[in-house]
Amino acid sequence: MTTATAGLSTRPAIDASRWPDLTARRAKARRAVEGAVARKIFLSVARRLPVRIQLGREAIVGGAATDPTAPLMVIERPESFFAALGAGGLIGFGESYMTGDWNAEDLGGLLEVFAAQMGTLIPEPLQKLRAFYVARAPHTEKNTTTNTRTNIARHYDLSNDMFATFLDGTLSYSSALFDGAEDSGRAVAGEVVTTSVPTTVPTWDQLADAQRQKIDRMLDSAGVRDGSRVLEIGTGWGELAIRAASRGARVLSVTLSSEQQALARDRIAVAGHADSVDVELLDYRLVEGEFDAVVSVEMIEAVGHEYWGEYFRKIDSVLAPGGKVAIQAITMPHDRMQATKYTYTWINKYIFPGGFLPSTEAIIDVSGEETSLHVSERLSFGQHYAETLRLWDERFLDSLDRVHALGFDEVFDRMWHFYLEYSRAGFRSGYLDVQQLVLERKAA
Repeated sequence: MTTATAGLSTRPAIDASRWPDLTARRAKARRAVEGAVARKIFLSVARRLPVRIQLGREAIVGGAATDPTAPLMVIERPESFFAALGAGGLIGFGESYMTGDWNAEDLGGLLEVFAAQMGTLIPEPLQKLRAFYVARAPHTEKNTTTNTRTNIARHYDLSNDMFATFLDGTLSYSSALFDGAEDSGRAVAGEVVTTSVPTTVPTWDQLADAQRQKIDRMLDSAGVRDGSRVLEIGTGWGELAIRAASRGARVLSVTLSSEQQALARDRIAVAGHADSVDVELLDYRLVEGEFDAVVSVEMIEAVGHEYWGEYFRKIDSVLAPGGKVAIQAITMPHDRMQATKYTYTWINKYIFPGGFLPSTEAIIDVSGEETSLHVSERLSFGQHYAETLRLWDERFLDSLDRVHALGFDEVFDRMWHFYLEYSRAGFRSGYLDVQQLVLERKAA
């Protein structure tokens, strides 16, 4: 699992006005103590894992120290790295990559090793004390109707042009569904489960068609056809709405990103569907009407666990008799979801404020307990997401000149590369999954 990192600065210039937390320093004594503790824990963990760790000019250590094929992490500035790790935990781990304290030619391979052991990286005695040392989300990032638009804007309003540097022509920012080998999977509550893995290593030229295949499967699952009234929660840049309208459906698509709304409307108009698709800047909780189908692609991750019940109740309230719901969701193991429910992560701080991944069990339980809906089908295709992310990251790294021309700096380069490879590692290791779930009304 190798990802080229050519083009990334190993010593990025850090603008303190843009990245204040990357230049802040703690008191010297506290920094020394935190760094010493972090060093001891990190090296203890590294000795258990199949990785190589190069500490400055010291000898290589790690569970695979003598294996030249094992992922290599080069800690360029050990004192700064361990200080960041001691002060911020996993947030500090990501921040220290952003600043260039450490590098890895095969970043995805290294992170995959860590992801595969996510539940046991921290010694069990310390895990029991996590409430005392892990960061908590700022109150301003809780997904109330007041805060949610700001949370969404911090990510999706970065720049349409920036996203276009690594997305395919459909501008789909969610997992593609490539041609895959299918099998039956394990049900949680009697639902029909299908699993899929790509049959070949996908290429960039296959990505757009795989995105359309993902969307068409969603629309088929929700029964979208000529005359259907469709609600889409989370517009993206309009590709699903365009494909639904091309079937003859009437679509209301809601988003909280003004950048996405503007470009989605333009794309829908160019496709000739402006009369059959409305894209509104509206919180899903404020939607009114009745719809034959509700579709939502990778939006539940931005809802926040406190609001999952409200999310499904709103869907239930607007779904017409006989209607269906199709949701694409990134999921995580239920035990890890429970353990990290109130944890503030690097992803929250820098990529998706207010976000939190559900488990399959949580989706089934919340929708079943709080609505008249139940999950009837699931498609699990996490390895397709790993390949999607690989293609995105390769494209992003090839487009750094365009990214810089848009005003983004070297720290942003490293942050975005880390985000894409961190996510890819989660899917490659099996720690994360992506699923299409079909919900229908329970039998009377």
